[in-house]
Amino acid sequence: MSIRLIYPGAVTIQAFHSWMMPMFSHFRYVVFAVALVSGPVCAGARGDLSAFTRGLKTLQGHFSQEVIDTQGKVKEHSIGTVALSLPNLLRWECNTPYKQLVVADGKRVWLFDPDLNQASVRFQGDEERNSPLIALIDPTQLDRKYDVSEEVTLRDGLRWLSLTPRAGTEASFQSASFGFTQAELVRMEVVDTLGQRTVIAFSGWQRNPVLAVDTFRFTPGKNVDVIGDR
Repeated sequence: MSIRLIYPGAVTIQAFHSWMMPMFSHFRYVVFAVALVSGPVCAGARGDLSAFTRGLKTLQGHFSQEVIDTQGKVKEHSIGTVALSLPNLLRWECNTPYKQLVVADGKRVWLFDPDLNQASVRFQGDEERNSPLIALIDPTQLDRKYDVSEEVTLRDGLRWLSLTPRAGTEASFQSASFGFTQAELVRMEVVDTLGQRTVIAFSGWQRNPVLAVDTFRFTPGKNVDVIGDR
């Protein structure tokens, strides 16, 4: 089933689960992974990532996302806020053009569309590990499953780390790139298996803010239609 949800990389629940959720639900492993991959001293995009994740426990910021088809036409555009708390709590909230919400509470992932008064829920599981960030989450897969490169020159004023799945690797994307400036992640670009491109710009990061406990809770209203595993 498809619900009109505007989340990273797709307009379907299934596509959102395929690669965006793992970015946050397994984010606790990023620091360890980068330490193993990068070494004590590292320049370039890997060094930026290492600095960005060092000491990270909670994170809050804003995003602007575009989904672009193979003809270069913008299909979807959304603006909202994101919050995460390690190891596996996430709140991804779209405010424009539609109000839509994703909450991962550590056990379940909720996707709520207030316009439809409908929520989808499922358990957080192993399938979430199929993500473009898996190479950063699990360093043993970095060179075994992906071709990793750092762009030599700046693009859009950013330093880029790019991942391309190797032949025979099961992945939900063709390529993924992460743009950094001054050791801060400011952009993420993912090309899916159909050639559709998702560009997410991040801004206003707050590192280790104190977040309210109910930030990562979702309780459906009495009249909300709930679909999935409760």
